[in-house]
Amino acid sequence: MIRRYKLKDYNFRLVLVLIVLTSIGVLLVGSADPSLQKKQFAGMILGLIVMVVVSLMDYSWILNFNWIMYGGNLFLLLLVILLGTDANGATRWISIGGFQFQPTELSKIIIILFFAKYFMDHEEDINTLRTLVKSAVLIAVPLAMILQQPDLKNTITIAIIFCILLYIAGLSYKIIGGALLIVIPLAVVFLFIVVQPDQKLIKSYQRNRIMAFLNSEDDEYSDAVNQQENSVMAIGSGQLTGKGLNNNEVASANKGNFVSENQTDFIFSVAGEELGFIGCVAILLLLLLIIFECIRTSLRAKDTAGKIICCGVASIVAVQGFINVAVVTKIMPNTGTPLPFVSYGLTSMVSLYIGMGLVLNVGLQRYRTYREVEKS
Repeated sequence: MIRRYKLKDYNFRLVLVLIVLTSIGVLLVGSADPSLQKKQFAGMILGLIVMVVVSLMDYSWILNFNWIMYGGNLFLLLLVILLGTDANGATRWISIGGFQFQPTELSKIIIILFFAKYFMDHEEDINTLRTLVKSAVLIAVPLAMILQQPDLKNTITIAIIFCILLYIAGLSYKIIGGALLIVIPLAVVFLFIVVQPDQKLIKSYQRNRIMAFLNSEDDEYSDAVNQQENSVMAIGSGQLTGKGLNNNEVASANKGNFVSENQTDFIFSVAGEELGFIGCVAILLLLLLIIFECIRTSLRAKDTAGKIICCGVASIVAVQGFINVAVVTKIMPNTGTPLPFVSYGLTSMVSLYIGMGLVLNVGLQRYRTYREVEKS
């Protein structure tokens, strides 16, 4: 349902930051792979159009269909398992009319919308065992389907986002403390198990990435760690101002193909090499501004659902942005997470813009409750 809103309430600061960051992404993708630049630009335009349309739709009305969205999300994830397209040993895409669509990216937005409504409806009993168990079961189903693809990185990312949503909904600090006392030892045990040669918890290539991170000096894992080491060298080679976009230096980690997937997961290495330290800082500041505007909007939301939506979308940008930069700079094991609004990927970009449209709509409705009371 489309509503009329006052133009002065529209968050043009957020829109401007999104346009600037995505434009930088289009330039970097074009430098990494010129054949993808037009597609990335088209994705940016489509994303902006979708964002504007969604921003004018009443998010409270959208939340009325939360169970339908939840079921639709499971259906899409099931289609991936049954009819998905295989690439690099993983089945994560659905081919529709010649285009590849990755449901997991849209799933993040759907999960945020679903739990925004669910947690608001259970605001009074959020800390009861019944509500927490039901919430855990509801998130476990899509997580298990995503893990089946296999897609461990997005499984972990969505699990982290879910925890953030639960915290924003009002989870007791006593429960959080108790959960940490259980989760931290389990994480240590999990890590101890997965480093064993005959473990069955994760795939062999996933174990190799962890082992390469823990034993980067070991010749056995040299091939696995080379990409990250080349990425660090590429970023360092850019120094303060970079070598310039579309540079043709033979030693370039970008043009020399020393860093694979540089148009997606390792786009930040292209930024470091061609835009230098200043360019990297600019990208990080733009991401930080997006997160700040989302959180700022959440503080003025008319209800708990709006607050959860804003913080949920902010958490996607924050978690994925942190993981991407940490991987590219070799602070974390290689996980293949795209940099929000910068990496190539139309599904990811459009999904993020849908999330931003929801944030803008929450901002447009920040005075609605006050105005309705004033009229009565």
